Amino acid sequence: MNFELDEEHRQIRETVANFAEGEIKPHSAQWDRTEHFPREVIEKIGELGFLGVSFPERFGGGGADSLAQALVVETLSRYDASVGLTCAAHMSLSSGHIANFASDQHRERYLPAMIAGRKLGAWCLTEPGSGSDAAAMRTRAVREGDRYAISGSKMFITNGSVADVYVVMAVTDGAKGKGGISAFIVERGTPGLSNGRKIEKLGLRASDTAEVRFDNVAVPAGNLIGKAGEGYAQTLKILEGGRIGIAGFAIGIARGAFEDAVAYARERKQFGRAIADLQAIQWMLADMATRIEASWMLLYRAASTKDQGKPFGRQAAMAKLYASETAMWTTIKAVQIHGGYGYVTDFPVERYMRDAKLAEIGEGTSEVQRMIIAKSLLKEGYLAG
Repeated sequence: MNFELDEEHRQIRETVANFAEGEIKPHSAQWDRTEHFPREVIEKIGELGFLGVSFPERFGGGGADSLAQALVVETLSRYDASVGLTCAAHMSLSSGHIANFASDQHRERYLPAMIAGRKLGAWCLTEPGSGSDAAAMRTRAVREGDRYAISGSKMFITNGSVADVYVVMAVTDGAKGKGGISAFIVERGTPGLSNGRKIEKLGLRASDTAEVRFDNVAVPAGNLIGKAGEGYAQTLKILEGGRIGIAGFAIGIARGAFEDAVAYARERKQFGRAIADLQAIQWMLADMATRIEASWMLLYRAASTKDQGKPFGRQAAMAKLYASETAMWTTIKAVQIHGGYGYVTDFPVERYMRDAKLAEIGEGTSEVQRMIIAKSLLKEGYLAG
């Protein structure tokens, strides 16, 4: 059992970090203030090959593993969580859905451009009235000859107003419940596809989040992903993999908050000495580092289990649950260590704290993760290691 990153993984993390130091870090605060979506930076990340690091080489990907993709998201999120989330949603959800379940024809048509960053993807599941209960969706896709007509709306869609390719879940047979949900590819510019109101958020303000509307949107029947009725099962698989990415996203935020807190504690003087010499500060830093390390171990195991082709749903849920709650806890402590300066925008820890909250909500709330874990334990039992 080896918990050290190999040379390939270290190189990925180092290259992404060097890019982020020069291209992202200097602009993060302004992007957050102005809610600017940095499309040009996402395209550069694609040009470097990091939007497809774990995708097959025949589509332009890097052919690496799930851990490599999580490292990309983690490292980007350490510098700007909005960029990390944008890339995570693009890779794990929309591109991932096409890569795992679409036909070879669709993979060849969409993946090269998506991996290269020339086209962005959005994954449309959540609706105004269906969040954790995804099967309660109301968006419908009605078969009309050689096409489907999609009508409904999706809410809180990452990349929703900037995407070029949408993967859309819709009900094709209401009588079959979860078994009547299907997935479709919809391209930007298709008549009837539009966006609703601009969604202003607590954090992740440089990440595009939008309502996506479908008004009798006609798509070829061939744009069905897999077979009719397979959409819900596909969704569960995609969410499992996506939770590994969100764990990386959360760890990146936590690591940024921790590193900034350490630097500040060494520099800030109170009572005639650096606050890093105070036991209260030291204990907070010790707990922060321990939780981040534990989160990383859970992510490492989940990614390794997935790459071995074994069931990994429980491991992914554990990683996502613990890492997201660690990010929230760590960023709050980082603000506390900064004191009054942590509450103002002069330092980035307040942004880390606002960004971290989404990790406890997106791709399954903490409550849903606990349900998944408990269900698995009761059904399969538990054996550590």
